[in-house]
Amino acid sequence: MSSPEPSPAALPFAAVVVNPSGIDIAVLRAAVTTEQETSGWAATRWFETAQDDDGRAAARAARDSGAAVVLVAGGDGTLRVAAEELHEAGIPLALVPTGTGNLYARNLGVRLNDVAGAVHRAFHGDDRRVDIAFAELTSAEGTTTEHAFLVMAGIGLDANMAANTNARLKKRFGWVAYSDPIARSVIGNRRIDVRYRLDDAPEQRMRAHTVIVGNCGTLTAGMLLLPAAKPDDGVLDAVAFRPDGALGWTRVGYGLSMNRFHHRTRFGRLLAWFLPASRALRYTTARRLAMTLDEPQQIQLDGDPFGTVTAAVLTVRHGGLTLRGA
Repeated sequence: MSSPEPSPAALPFAAVVVNPSGIDIAVLRAAVTTEQETSGWAATRWFETAQDDDGRAAARAARDSGAAVVLVAGGDGTLRVAAEELHEAGIPLALVPTGTGNLYARNLGVRLNDVAGAVHRAFHGDDRRVDIAFAELTSAEGTTTEHAFLVMAGIGLDANMAANTNARLKKRFGWVAYSDPIARSVIGNRRIDVRYRLDDAPEQRMRAHTVIVGNCGTLTAGMLLLPAAKPDDGVLDAVAFRPDGALGWTRVGYGLSMNRFHHRTRFGRLLAWFLPASRALRYTTARRLAMTLDEPQQIQLDGDPFGTVTAAVLTVRHGGLTLRGA
């Protein structure tokens, strides 16, 4: 006697959060339909982001739908919002990277421009626990908000680049579009005064052009900014750019260009052992980094500007997010 077929209500189903501006929806739907039918799942539910929303409404609807996995088709911004909404529910999140930067996918080694492969892994891949970071931001008016991030948070030059770079130029020319804000910062030699505390250590003070705190370490074009950063090690890595004039910026550029050699090759690691630590690039790690700024400064999270703040507390939740097939 054969067992009865499960009712459609008992079958698992996937949900898709998609930013329609950066992908061929027909291709994505075809790939999802193929995997859904092959796996014997119920009909997938679709949630598109809207122009007047950062994707939060779509992510919440997907979270509340009861899906067994949520595919996120978009860039780092869409992914950041989805992770913020999904992490506490414990629903596996699957990456379908379709943005211009896709830094998180790059750091995880996920293939880009491979919609079919990404969808297949969403239905058949293994689950992996990774870290999710949070930024508690205090505005000049005293309002405090909390936001998740997966790649990097930046204050100073890094945030100015995110806030002041033309979005159309960024989409068309990538990192070349950042040349103007970088040049203005180098010429102006603008610095910020920061008081900071690492975990339970005493508060310290420094002056820097920018401070970047990351859960991942690699930028576009393979540039290794935070050599020790890993998305699942339970700590945040930070670097402060502290160049002294034009020569200092030359040292910053040299240090960044040599990071991959010094930290990814045996001879490079041996050579770095004997070299003095760079005074222009200062690195550290912590589970909690609290910063207080003497003057309000712009901040960015995963490439999106979040206005000006007078204080920021950055923390990491070890294994706080479940990824599928990454």
